[in-house]
Amino acid sequence: MSQHPWTGGFVQDALGVGIKTDHSASLLPVEDLVGLALRRNPKRAHLLVSRVLGKHVPSEPGLVMAAGELLGVLVGEALSATPESVSATRTIAAGLAALMRGETHDDGRRAALRSLRRELAGLMTRNQQIITIGYAETATGLGRLVADTIGSYYIHSSRHAAVGAAAYGSFEESHSHATSHRLLPTDPRRLNAPEPVVLVDDELSTGATIINTITELHALAPHPSYTVATLVDLRTPGDRARFDELAKRLGTRIRVVALGTGQITLGADILKRAGEVVAALPQAPVTPDSAPGTVTFLKPPAVGASVRSDRFGNGGSPQADTLAHIGESIHRALPQAAAAEPVLVLGSEEFIHVPLAVADALDRLNPDRGVRFSTTTRSPIVALDRPDYAITGTVQFASHDATVDGPGVRFAHNVSPAGRRFGTIVLMPEPGTPAEALSGPGSVTEALSAVCSAVVVVLLPASPILPAPLAGPAFGSYAPEEVTWLLKDIGDAALEAPAADREAVMQAGAGRYAETLPIEYSPSQQYQQLYRDAVERSSARVAQAVGTVTEMALAVRRNRPVLVSLARAGTPVGILMRRWAEQIHGIDLPHYTMSIVRGVGLDQTALRYLAAHHDPEHILFVDGWTGKGAITRELSAALDRFAETDGVAFPKDLAVLADPGHCADMYGTREDYLIPSACLNSTVSGLVSRTVFNMEFIGPDDFHGAKFYHQLRGDDVSREFLAAVSGHFRTVEAFARTEARALLAADRTPTWAGRLAVESLGREYGIDDLNLIKPGVGETTRVLLRRVPWKILVRPDAAAEIAHILLLAQQRGVAVLEVPGLPFRCVGLIDPGFSGGASGADGFAEESTAVAAQ
Repeated sequence: MSQHPWTGGFVQDALGVGIKTDHSASLLPVEDLVGLALRRNPKRAHLLVSRVLGKHVPSEPGLVMAAGELLGVLVGEALSATPESVSATRTIAAGLAALMRGETHDDGRRAALRSLRRELAGLMTRNQQIITIGYAETATGLGRLVADTIGSYYIHSSRHAAVGAAAYGSFEESHSHATSHRLLPTDPRRLNAPEPVVLVDDELSTGATIINTITELHALAPHPSYTVATLVDLRTPGDRARFDELAKRLGTRIRVVALGTGQITLGADILKRAGEVVAALPQAPVTPDSAPGTVTFLKPPAVGASVRSDRFGNGGSPQADTLAHIGESIHRALPQAAAAEPVLVLGSEEFIHVPLAVADALDRLNPDRGVRFSTTTRSPIVALDRPDYAITGTVQFASHDATVDGPGVRFAHNVSPAGRRFGTIVLMPEPGTPAEALSGPGSVTEALSAVCSAVVVVLLPASPILPAPLAGPAFGSYAPEEVTWLLKDIGDAALEAPAADREAVMQAGAGRYAETLPIEYSPSQQYQQLYRDAVERSSARVAQAVGTVTEMALAVRRNRPVLVSLARAGTPVGILMRRWAEQIHGIDLPHYTMSIVRGVGLDQTALRYLAAHHDPEHILFVDGWTGKGAITRELSAALDRFAETDGVAFPKDLAVLADPGHCADMYGTREDYLIPSACLNSTVSGLVSRTVFNMEFIGPDDFHGAKFYHQLRGDDVSREFLAAVSGHFRTVEAFARTEARALLAADRTPTWAGRLAVESLGREYGIDDLNLIKPGVGETTRVLLRRVPWKILVRPDAAAEIAHILLLAQQRGVAVLEVPGLPFRCVGLIDPGFSGGASGADGFAEESTAVAAQ
């Protein structure tokens, strides 16, 4: 044990509270993990005060993170059928115990702690198919650490009054100072997934809150198992039996992992005795013995967009470089006059993980100051300045967070045990908190400045609540498990106009191409027959390409790609890739569709949604085909911008069925052939329109928009197309696997041959604006369906493959020119005299380009 008195000794002696460790079940002694204090709460006399939670006791940030990561490793072991890290875990726990007891000299603590965390990093797992839930307010940061260690989706309960957020469920913590918890997921379907659930709290006394939670969650959506992770487990045998009874009644599994396990005994009449003890304690002085410290407000520059709160659900932790950047900004703002004094980074109630990570970064930058971490709290605890008591000082102030139960008194404990303890306190309130809410009489800055030399308040921008995605059958004709649409339904907006009218508006510079929609008609019987012939002729070849590109995607993303189709042509391709993974490998891949608009880029809100729900490294963007590489270049530029603004780096590789333009490095084929889904518009794409970016209907935090064309249900062949292609999967499996292996071993570096060919055609036909040249079967089809075509160039040997194009050209009166040696089967030229800038680089109209007479 430590040479210092146990910080639970006073309460143990005064109230007869005893704690005993079960060494056969504990990695760490319970007494090393917690002390005791007296509550100001009529429901409970005492409080377990954690030494490694970073809540009430200012602690080394690395120690707090190591404890949470160690708990996460225990969860990973519990979830694994064959855990391999048990002995390593016990070795790490022994090292952590030595640090907690002060057995390592100060000059070696940082090195020892970082060494332990490197060992813990080697034991971390990655499993997105798990739901981790942390409890507000104390365990929100601990829950994030556990979720990061096992790589799972994470959400914590909340008492915040978040505008625009709908509660998924709620449960009670009867003994707490504030009892009601709510879950506020942006996407409630994520909690409905039949996946294992991990529940993280700082301590288990009776387990009543856990029982309430599991009962509520299981009623909303059954889950196969619940793993409860806690720092200390002090349940009685009767409490443990209630867990077993609940598991049996619900038909699920409930298990508990803890760093410390033991028993707690309470003296007789403990509530009465506690009241008497508290009443007899001397009143703490309320007047500081020196002038108040300075208060500085800091807005870290260019930290990216806002830090998204875990209360809305996140798939990944905030990027380390973003947090390090915030830490560097704070480091530069620290008063130099207090360079030798310790620093406290103080989070705010539920806002724990980000301040903790920033404190860890700041500690690395200030090895001589001694950085500590804790947070403000709702808990009213009796302060008593003595070494055998856990809470030695406290300040109180008016709340500044918007909570469901309204304003109230808040506290910061152990920031002033006797006079000034910290030279600088770095306060990190909830992102979006205005400076005026933190200032003035009775405010948190007034209270903190009374006990330190300087207060630095870090004002981070607020994160919007991300919109909920769409799914069938409410939106689109695909089954809900096939695709999740990261789009806004704008079905009531009058956006359709004839192609000529749209081109005229854009030519006049009055709007972008993506601000309106073309009118979608039911295809003629003749054209529908051409489509059916194309499906019959090409479906096996498409299946081969699907299999090849999916095998490549699984290999490159280690069997865990998150497919993100570029609407609209990419959507059926993504669904087919998902079906291949499921049918051939039994792997259930997430699949989303999002918008990309030339001149605007990828939908930034959709990217934030993906970053919040998945590891960015798993994301794989999917499209139908390439031509001159315009979308590939737009994708790359948009991801670069997002990395700059939000600090999240997505991989830039693009998976396509056909890459005749040689613009992608993951593809099914580089042959230019007809993918039948290119023949039609919404009727082969789930009855969903092309995407719209029109700020009259799309707010700054909305997804890009699209329409669901219910009225075209009679012509919908979306599911039939998928069935026609996926029906060939088993037949082409061997070919696809062999082709994928060969391609993975080959040099697939894009040569941009398609763009070079288009540049050559531009010179030949006198077209300066390359956006008016659409190479390949798919793009030529789009020209005839949506734009004002000028000429169609075809290779003489391609007639059998492009019958639908020849029919459309005939119906629209467009000249068809045979061009021997054309590098694509066909190329569509948009009328440059009519809309010279209809598709300029920024999406706006430009002056008409000069065109040589042909």
